[in-house]
Amino acid sequence: MSSPLAYWVGVALGAVGCTALCVACRRWPGPWTRWAGRGIAALLAVDAVTFVVSPVVTGRWSVQTSLPLALCDVALIVAAVACWFPQWALAVELTWFWGLTGTLQAVLTPDLTATFPQLEFFEFVVGHVGIVVAALYLVVGLRHTPRRGAVGRVFAITVAWTAVVGIFDWVTGSNYMFLAAVPEHTSLLSLLGPWPWYILSAAVVALVMLLLLDAPFRLHGSRSRR
Repeated sequence: MSSPLAYWVGVALGAVGCTALCVACRRWPGPWTRWAGRGIAALLAVDAVTFVVSPVVTGRWSVQTSLPLALCDVALIVAAVACWFPQWALAVELTWFWGLTGTLQAVLTPDLTATFPQLEFFEFVVGHVGIVVAALYLVVGLRHTPRRGAVGRVFAITVAWTAVVGIFDWVTGSNYMFLAAVPEHTSLLSLLGPWPWYILSAAVVALVMLLLLDAPFRLHGSRSRR
């Protein structure tokens, strides 16, 4: 099986499983949904630990590439926490907005050099697809909708984290979050202009996407009040 085919098979399996899970949560709610969330949380946590430990074990650890500083790496941890503690509203909001913006974009345009069945291949697929599954499970399956003001909170946290990572990139010569250069593979960033202007363009695109993801809940709330 070729690596591109293996990758899209993995994505398809994740999509089918996510759809089935969300439908089951809505049609047959009950205690089992809590354990389903904890299962997702455990899988994401294992993926996060593997990502950190495997470069050390194989002797490929580097300050430029091996730290969990990318937004998807942080989203992986936050999504695991949110699935284990779905009552934590901020974690759910971050998982929803990060999962269906940056992580979903990474799933659709993967910056992946590892091939099936390398460990890095599974880390990427499980981690990225898992975040999207977690976001849909929490909001669509369990109906934990973002609160008012969620867009502002998530955007502010994202900008603050981006600033921290940008400083780290500048000091260490790294390229976490692609703040120093666009990915080698084609992605949305490739269409947003040269460095450093694509960072500003990406911020505008991110804000628009956050607003679009929040709009259905605000519209539903307005209709419910009427």
